[in-house]
Amino acid sequence: MNLKQLEVFLAVVEHGTFSAGARESYVTQSTVSQHVAALEEELGVRLLERSRNGVSLTEAGKILKRHARQVLGDVQAAHEAIRRFRGVEKATLRVASSTIPGGYLIPAVLVTMCDRFPDLSVALLQGDSRDTIDRVASQEAELGVVGNRFEERGLTYVPVGNDEICLVVPRGHAWADRKSVALADLPGAPFIVREPGSGTAKTVAEALTAAGVNTGGLRIRAHMGSNEAVKAAVMAGLGLSFLSEAAVRREVERGDLAIVPVEGLRISRRFHLVRRTGRELSPAATAFWDFMVITYG
Repeated sequence: MNLKQLEVFLAVVEHGTFSAGARESYVTQSTVSQHVAALEEELGVRLLERSRNGVSLTEAGKILKRHARQVLGDVQAAHEAIRRFRGVEKATLRVASSTIPGGYLIPAVLVTMCDRFPDLSVALLQGDSRDTIDRVASQEAELGVVGNRFEERGLTYVPVGNDEICLVVPRGHAWADRKSVALADLPGAPFIVREPGSGTAKTVAEALTAAGVNTGGLRIRAHMGSNEAVKAAVMAGLGLSFLSEAAVRREVERGDLAIVPVEGLRISRRFHLVRRTGRELSPAATAFWDFMVITYG
């Protein structure tokens, strides 16, 4: 049994006669007869009933028809996968990302990928973690990187990279030179926080609640949509904030912000790669996924 025999068999079945199957398969009618006869001899059953009006399937023929379609479909899928692989260098990869991984994890991976695939184009779609999840779920992006998991059906998460979230205060603040502050000190301080869809905001709220802090009792002075806006507000003296250590490293080194440990509180998290469950990734997305796991896994 070979693929050509299966192709010819399906052509006869789908077009109803040996002559029509021959035209569809670009072979002679006698060749069609030989292919069908070879299949019947190998399987030891009659596959087709012949009549003046054409052909019809026997019960055995119905079984072969189902499997032949599956086999030929798998072969076609293999050809398409290889064609996509050969075209990976000229592909456009759409990746969604929340703020921190988009600014501090992904760029290093893109440098490596673009060195290996010079013609690869990457569209990085940034927003908060909720935006990123929605973009992956709606297929606007093939995969994403987020700062926190959101329970959504049909999505697969893989942890990559580590992040520490710390309390930051502006230069000259009364807490800036303290070795630590107590959890009980937090409710009296004004805070700047990220928007509700932020992975950072979700992680901070969960950690504070687990430590016994009533987050509803915190003085929230402003909600802001980006880490840059939060940092600017903190440096201007509007309030304090919990931010990713990676996001404030430069400002801390310059002395514009100070990190203050909170007694009994450590907020750490892992970032997550996210993709649609059961969907085959393109070669470019597969390469990105693998580079992220190798670099930060």
